[in-house]
This record gives sequence, structure tokens and C-alpha cells, in this order.
Amino acid sequence: MAKQTFSTLEIFLIFLLLMMTAITVALLSLLFITTGTIENHKDSGLPATQGPTVTEETSTPMTSTPVTSTPVTSTPVTSIPAPPLFTNFTGYHIGVGRADCTGQVADINLMGYGKRGQNARGLLTRLFSRAFVLAEPDGSNRMVFVSIDIGMVSQRMRLEVLKRLQSKYGSLYRRDNVILSGTHTHSAPAGFFQYTVFVIASEGFSNRTFEHMVTGIMKSIEVAHTNLKPGKLFINKGNVDGAQINRSPFSYLQNPQSERARYSSNTDKEMTVLKMVDLNGDELGLISWFAIHPVSMNNTNHLVNSDNMGYASYLFEQEKNKGYLPGQGPFVAAFASSNLGDVSPNTRGPRCINTGESCDNANSTCPIGGSTTCIAMGPGQDMLDSTQIIGRTMYQAAKELYASASQEVTGPLISAHQWVNMTNVTVSLNSTHTAKTCKPALGYSFAAGTIDGFGSLNFTQGTTESNPFWDTIRDQILGKPSEEIKECQKPKPVLIHTGELSKPHPWHPDIVDVQIITLGSLAITAIPGEFTTMSGRRLREAVKAEFATYGMQNMTVVISGLCNVYTHYITTYEEYQVQRYEAASTIYGPHTLSAYIQLFRVLAKAIATDTVANLSSGPEPPFFKELIIPLIPNIVDRPPIGKNFGDVLQPPNPKYRVGEVVEVTFVGANPKNSAENRTHQTFLTVEKYESISTTWQIVHNDASWETRFNWHKGLLGRSNATIEWHIPDTAQPGIYRIRYFGHNRKQDFLKPAVILPFESTSTTFEVVTT
Repeated sequence: MAKQTFSTLEIFLIFLLLMMTAITVALLSLLFITTGTIENHKDSGLPATQGPTVTEETSTPMTSTPVTSTPVTSTPVTSIPAPPLFTNFTGYHIGVGRADCTGQVADINLMGYGKRGQNARGLLTRLFSRAFVLAEPDGSNRMVFVSIDIGMVSQRMRLEVLKRLQSKYGSLYRRDNVILSGTHTHSAPAGFFQYTVFVIASEGFSNRTFEHMVTGIMKSIEVAHTNLKPGKLFINKGNVDGAQINRSPFSYLQNPQSERARYSSNTDKEMTVLKMVDLNGDELGLISWFAIHPVSMNNTNHLVNSDNMGYASYLFEQEKNKGYLPGQGPFVAAFASSNLGDVSPNTRGPRCINTGESCDNANSTCPIGGSTTCIAMGPGQDMLDSTQIIGRTMYQAAKELYASASQEVTGPLISAHQWVNMTNVTVSLNSTHTAKTCKPALGYSFAAGTIDGFGSLNFTQGTTESNPFWDTIRDQILGKPSEEIKECQKPKPVLIHTGELSKPHPWHPDIVDVQIITLGSLAITAIPGEFTTMSGRRLREAVKAEFATYGMQNMTVVISGLCNVYTHYITTYEEYQVQRYEAASTIYGPHTLSAYIQLFRVLAKAIATDTVANLSSGPEPPFFKELIIPLIPNIVDRPPIGKNFGDVLQPPNPKYRVGEVVEVTFVGANPKNSAENRTHQTFLTVEKYESISTTWQIVHNDASWETRFNWHKGLLGRSNATIEWHIPDTAQPGIYRIRYFGHNRKQDFLKPAVILPFESTSTTFEVVTT
């Protein structure tokens, strides 16, 4: 072939093209770095080499730790192989682990109430991922159960965790033997979803929070995997009184009288506790399943926290991990969600806030103000007090059940899983009639909200007729729903036909996980949403009966809610007819529950007949890459003129008494930066001076329920941070100080943003007991 030559003009044009390409790449790189719109949506201002690192969970008691002036800095994750399994014993290998998964605590919507403007403005308690790895003695069959202090598990989150587990452990942990379950706190960050309805509710996708949560889940599993040791499981069950009410009793009453007569309450009061010990009887952890909505913290709250379920975990772990700071110590206690769909912790019930009269009616409305003045209140003086009362009630019940647990769980560990297209499931109603599920849609009453958190527009629960005004608005913005979806969803009046909307991505999932894992006589059903009380009862009965039909008698069936992918609510067919909030949010139509019962019976039969290998995996769900970026942009932090980050603006008083509140205000920076650069593992510490050792001892961190971290956003990148310490009765007299740890965003012209750590210390103050 002849050698090709180029003219001077061609050389110049090639050079010009290369220069333009280089400039384009540089500008795009700068754009991506500064605005966070790269393909995997990292809204971090850091280059990849400056990304977050993870710290091993410490297990050193605070009473034996030499006092340091700064928290322990992060260290890179190293994969530590599990020791060889000892196989000559009866029981299971048990490993427990816990890791922080808080994510950003500012400039992000809180997930659950769907209330615009309910952005995070600080931290009440950290959020944790609690993982439990269980394996048969020879290690051949194993499972992972993870309870996470978040609103729900998104499909994107699960797919990413499974991908990372496969990369790290090969085929050891898979879609069939890994359950991810959200506690359903409504006070955790949003932003980790891929379907458009949830992205809109989150006000964008935040890779910052997504990465933090996924990393925390992975870390908790890694710790549990590494800590595997031979042990035993014990199960116990008992009722919990005074913690819950049914928030849709009118819907519940639609179920057949003969069915309702079999139960003493319109909520499931039974708590199931799984106790874990090693072969020496040393305590390892517990999982508790109980049906209750973590909405003691209402929709006026702006502090990230784990609500009543998290407070129960906090109390149990503090009891077992004596001498450790919150979030540390070897014992792990998970309070996991169950069939909580129509269950509220606001035990004083719904009342008209303007008259005090009961509004426990079919539409949850008041004569004046409609649904916006019908609100249920908890048992406490305020929402924080109510959170602690309900959380303590659950903790006390679990503590008693844990202490008296004597029924050992033994037997094979088996897992079964399928992906199912929930928009087109044919349901056998009887020997001659069938029905189908529907493309997803939300009804009018979805927009009404509940007595735990009402909607912002003029909608009411129990709406079974459409409104021409709202239909016209919907048609103009989103287009008209098809006759097919309207007919299929009846009697639901379709407000948003999400199953027919696909821009920029599908608005709701079509592909859903169904999953059961059995440990001997215990069956854990992983539910991809919120079952109401009666829905949960029907599923448990059906699955138990299916097991019994094929020889597995006396199974204990546990419903684990908010697992693997979120699909809103699942009511019974009868509850669906009256279209309160839960029914309007049953997105796959009136036969959704029947479809799930049918699908879970298939899994139960496969387990009982040893035919799990014959199950089809089903259609794999999608993983979208290009998602809507957060609506709140990243901006550079700036201190006031003449001030530095961390400067004390309001010092503490010289002296406080037990029961009083210490407040210190600092020149702050946006705390969402700390979800990117985790040089510091806490926003605050409360430290006590020890005169004998002449050191400062950390007595509280930001995972403590006695502390508050409040962030006050100003203009042009300026902000303040106020740290509160509510001095408990157990505080020892002495000299104390408060420390603040933050990260500020800095960006020089035409350079990528960097996140820089800083810290500050208040003046000392004295605490006295009298």
C-alpha cells in the first residue's frame, strides 16, 4: 500500500480538529465536575481520586479509648476474607454488621411525605444499615438480610448492591438470597431512585446520597461476612400494646365480617423476634418485625433521623453495647418493617386541629378546613417525645421477647426469587374466572395524603369519581390516560396514568421482585411495598397453607416490608373499592394482592418441593443511567468577611444544670459536603474533661439522641451551624466542650471544586447536677 501523505492545509485542519476536540473534552469535564451531570450522576465536586472512603466500624468502648481531639479519620476498605467455616455443629454461621448510610443532611428532600419544601436542614440521628449473614454449617447455603434506616429500598439501589456483591464475592450473594428492607422512616434523605415519580418527589437524583447509602449497605454486609461464627437462632412472638392504630378503619371494615371476626384488632399487634447468639451463648444481635409506620416525626420535621423504629434499635444497642458510643459496638439490633400500610403510631387518632373534634370518618375531613385540618397526633407532648414513647414501647416488648426466646430455629436454608412483570399478571379468582393486574396508576386519593401527613392540594380520601378540572390539567400536561387503564383500575379514578408515561424514564416499575427465604420453620417473605393489615394476614395464611400442602408444617411466615423495589401500597380487593389513600396508591389495580398471593405461593411450593432450580428468573429490570440532576445546585461555601469556617458565633454559657440545653453556633458550611469527603465521621462531639488523665473523653456524637445538629442556610454560600446538647439525667458533673466538624466547598476559577475539612471547639462549660 502506498504511503499516505497530507497537504499543509490537511495537516492544519487535522491539528485544528484535535485542538477543538481537546477543548470540548476539557469543557465537558469541567461542566461535569462542577454540575454533577456525568453519566453515573455523581453530583460531587470531587475528582474520582478524592471520592469518599469508608471507615471500619469501631468496636472499642468509649470508656477505654484514649481521648483524642479529633474523630478517627477514614481508612480505605480492605477485603478481609472470612475465616474457614467450622462445620461440626448444629445451628447456623451467624455474622452481624452495621455501617453508616446517612447520606447528605441538607439541600435534599426528605423521602416519605412528598411535601414540597420539606428539605433536610441538619441531623437528629445518623442512619444505619444493619446486616445479618446466616449460613448453614457447611456454608453451602446462606442468606443476607439487611434492614436500612431509609424510607424504602429502590430498585436501582438493589441492583447496584447486587452488582457490587457479585464483584466482591462472586456467586456467594445473589438476587435470590439477599433481602434489602427499608425501615420506612419518613425523615431520611430522598434522591436514590430511578423511576420518574420518585425522582420528582426527590427533586432529582442525588448520586452523593445514593453512593453513601450503597456504600453503607455494602460495608454492613462486609462486616457481617467477616464476623461469621457458629451460633444459634431462637424465635419468639408476642403482642405489643399501645403503639399503633389503624389509620384507615373505614377501609378495614370493608373486609368480610367473617374474616374480621377472626382477629381481635384491626392492626397486627404481634411482634416476631429472631435472637442470635454464638455457641458460647454470647449475644450477637436480633431482628424484630413489627407493623408500624415510622411517622412519629411529622412533615414539619427537617432533621434527618430514623424515627421510632430507629429509636428502638438505638435503645437496644445501647443496652447491649455498654460503654460504646451510638453506632458502635458488636451487638446489632434491627427493627424491621412489616405490613404497616394502614398502621399509624399516632395513637391519639385523627382530630380537627381547629376544633379538637374527631375526624375519624370515611374521608378524614373536618367541617372547616377539610382534610388539611384532620391530623393524627402521637402520645407525646411533641413529635420528638412521641417518637421516643413509641420507640421505647417497641424496645421494651422486643427486650422481653428476646430474653425469653427459647424456641430454636433449625433446618435447611433455602431461597427463592423471581422477577415478575406486575402489569400483566393473570390471576385465578376461582375455577372459572380470571382477572389481570394493570399498568400502574395513582388515584385521586393519593394526592389527599393521610392523617399522618395530608396533601397540599384540595383532594380528599375516599374519592371514587374524577374531577373535570383536575382531569383537564392532567390531560394538558401529561396527556389523556387510555380507556384500557381507566377500565382496569376501576373504581379508582385515575389521576396520574404512570404506567403510560415514559419520559424521561418510566414513571413506575413494571418489573418487581418476589422473594422468600426459609430458615427451617421460619419463612421471610420480602414484600416490595406496603401491605395493609388484612393484606398481610391473607398473604401469611396463603403462604403458610402452601407450605403445609407440600409437607412443611407449622411454618412461621414473617412479612418483611419495603423490600428490594418500591411499588407503593397493596390493599385487599374490598379495601380497594372505597379508595382511601392506601387503595389509591395500589398502583397495579384491584387484583394486586391476589397476584402477589399467587406469586408467593409459587415460591413456597418450589421451596417445599425442592424445585427452586426450575423457577424462571423472569424479566430482568432496567438500570437507567441518565437521570434528572438535583434541583438544588452545588455552590461554594463562604464565611462572613473577617471570619473563618468554624468560628464560634454564639458560645455556650459558663454553667448548665442537668435537663437544660446547651447551644453553640458556629460559622458553618453546607453539611452535604460531608457526604462526599468523609474525613470526619461525625458533625459533632460532646466531650468531658478527665482530670486524672488530662484528656478529653467523647461522651456523645451525632448519632446520640441527646444531640441536634441544625444547619441554617444563608445567602451567597454563607451559613451557620447550631449544635444542641440536651443534657440527660445521666450526665456526670464536670467540665465539657462541644466540637464541630465540617467540610466546605471551594472552587477556584476554571478549576474543579474541592471539599476541605475543618473543625472547631467551643469554650468550656460546667455541668452541675443541682
